[in-house]
Amino acid sequence: MNIVRWNPWNEMAALRSHMNRVFDESFYPAAKRHEDEELALCNWSPVVDVYESEDAYVVSAELPGLSKEDIVLDFKGRVLTLKGERTYTSEVKEDKYYRRERSYGKFQRSFTLPAEINPDNISAEFKDGVLKVSIPKPEEQKPRQIMIH
Repeated sequence: MNIVRWNPWNEMAALRSHMNRVFDESFYPAAKRHEDEELALCNWSPVVDVYESEDAYVVSAELPGLSKEDIVLDFKGRVLTLKGERTYTSEVKEDKYYRRERSYGKFQRSFTLPAEINPDNISAEFKDGVLKVSIPKPEEQKPRQIMIH
């Protein structure tokens, strides 16, 4: 089963970002770090768990601060796409911030599913900031017990 396409360049970019942060914290003044933090606010991708139960494939995504109206789920071909946007709302004046770590911006995650999926049977539930998408397995993929005569 091919659910997620692995891209090694994403991990290389994350490693580069971590290494840059180590050097920036050591050698650059606080003003430079503040600029980097502002850029990081736009780089947000929700955390997703993908697992398989006996009857379905399940995608569970953490989407804190969003409402179900902010989320779009598409299914085309064999690809399930989750996308949306978490927007920045300033409740505090800029000069009152000491640290800002939450990220904002548009996001999109795609998952390749088996070809036999019927999109009419896919269900989604959004509760307490967690989106749970259940994709029922086709009958031929469900485990069957064979009777011995």
